[in-house]
Amino acid sequence: MLIVDDHAVVRRGLAQLLETTDDLRLAGEASNGEEAITLAASLRPDVVLMDLSMPKTDGVKAIGVIVTDNPDAHVLVLTSFSDQQRILDALSAGAEGYLLKHAEPETILAGIREVVAGGSPLDPKAARVLLTSRRAPRTSLTLTEREREVLRLVGEGLPNKSIARKLGISERTVKAHLTSVYQQLGVTDRTQAALWAQRQSEVLGPTDNGAPGTEG
Repeated sequence: MLIVDDHAVVRRGLAQLLETTDDLRLAGEASNGEEAITLAASLRPDVVLMDLSMPKTDGVKAIGVIVTDNPDAHVLVLTSFSDQQRILDALSAGAEGYLLKHAEPETILAGIREVVAGGSPLDPKAARVLLTSRRAPRTSLTLTEREREVLRLVGEGLPNKSIARKLGISERTVKAHLTSVYQQLGVTDRTQAALWAQRQSEVLGPTDNGAPGTEG
């Protein structure tokens, strides 16, 4: 695991927390986004525990670079900020979870294990902010063609792995598209998105059963 935070005392506390476990190991520490990008490229950590507000390169930009370079890395945000835009920006950049620093140590450890298992841990306050943003009225639907393809396949009941294989993209890219889709539709989970796709099939158009496309 790579810990990224501009406060040394926070990094040390998290490192000591990892030492209490048998299944989590510290690979390195970075004090800003620029260092995080460099270390993530060399260490190839399974998990990156990422702060957002840092000097040089902030956490959101670092997340985007890291997950592009290493699609297998799981990024879990651990920050003090719970405002809507930071949450949406971090998740859109490729973060798989969002926790706040006031969380109990057990919650942080559980969140780390959850992202490794494919989950998306969210602090309750962050979840409320996210739900509120998704419930806001939408004046237009601006799905990209790839987002429409992903949504059509979700409506057909395909899991992320099958969607990724069918479209010739990574599962992480599928999850990133779904994050954008959920936000635009104003839904909060896969079931709601699937129901929307089934009801609005004429808006999405027919499913393309041709050859897989390029990553995007």
